[in-house]
Amino acid sequence: MVLPYGISAGFAAVTLPFVLTKVGLPVAVSASIVAVGISSNIWLFLWGPVADLTLTPRRWYLIGDVAALTVVAALTVVAALTVVAALTAVVFLSQVATSLVALPLGRIMAYTVADPEKGRAAGWYQAGNLGGTGVGGGAGVWLTSHYSIAMAGAVLAATMLMCALGLFFVPDVRVAREGTVGQKLRQIGAELRDLLRSPIALLAIVLVCSPVGAGAASNLWSAVAPQWHASPDRVALVTGALSGVASVIGCVLGGWVADRVGRWWSYFGAGVLMAVVATWMALAPHTMAIYSAGVLFYAAVTGTAYAAYSAVLLYVIGRGAASTKYATLSSLGNLPVAYMTAFDGRAHDRLGAAGMLYAESVVGAGFTVLFLVALGRIKARARTPQA
Repeated sequence: MVLPYGISAGFAAVTLPFVLTKVGLPVAVSASIVAVGISSNIWLFLWGPVADLTLTPRRWYLIGDVAALTVVAALTVVAALTVVAALTAVVFLSQVATSLVALPLGRIMAYTVADPEKGRAAGWYQAGNLGGTGVGGGAGVWLTSHYSIAMAGAVLAATMLMCALGLFFVPDVRVAREGTVGQKLRQIGAELRDLLRSPIALLAIVLVCSPVGAGAASNLWSAVAPQWHASPDRVALVTGALSGVASVIGCVLGGWVADRVGRWWSYFGAGVLMAVVATWMALAPHTMAIYSAGVLFYAAVTGTAYAAYSAVLLYVIGRGAASTKYATLSSLGNLPVAYMTAFDGRAHDRLGAAGMLYAESVVGAGFTVLFLVALGRIKARARTPQA
């Protein structure tokens, strides 16, 4: 059911830069358009209280799905004009619409999945997200190359609509809140205050805002592919179907590790592996084979990181005001994807493809070390009698 969210993101982050760079726009401009679109998810926290107080998750999902596929179809028309301001606005709107797909699913997971299984639930959720990104990106590039961007938009919009059939297989969640709207909002506010008083929750908030595990280079693989001499068909295959498979495997593995070994080890381990893969890709010869292997390994590790990220969120939010808390933390979690996409684009234009990957590796590994130290100190304090 989260596939429409991923498909829309993949179309905006992979297909659109591929089209724009082919017509002569700089990589930095394409990266900026993608970054603005991704930044729309930062405003998720505004919809959380509305979702908790109004319609059921199933109704919100249907509204978001229909709105998202409509805007994706409109994006294909605007893309042909290559007007940067119009493209930026429509990409932004497409991601706002798909946020209404992800929001109710977080609430459903929080209330219906047992705590020992939330890691696996997070893994499958992110498998749909990143797998959808592979479909939206790879299928979009292939259809655009062989037919037109209009055909790509039509096929992907139809696919997004079919995903609404999943509504027949999930339970609805209704949370009874008594009192006036003001009283209900105060209840939600009290639950948010309780969340912010937890040291682990505060660490998780800072963590999801950091570059660790952001996987921002995924948004630029199609734009930098010529520097590895990758053909359009190879780009479509690797960034699309194969990346989707690799990321799904990484997500499922990351969810399993989060339940069995620990969500923190899964998260930080993925952050370190991502830095290793990016560094190897920068050091290795820039050939099409290296591009293919690097993109696929990067996709698998990104899947592991995203699954651990969702497992941390589900662990921290509990069940009260689930939509609001999930939306708040998810909105913060989209910050690093947006700013690291823009960062990678600037680093590429200044330092080249290898310099971009080195810069991302240094930033990600550095923040991982800092968070490991912070987590160790929090756990040490929690074991003292005063705590």
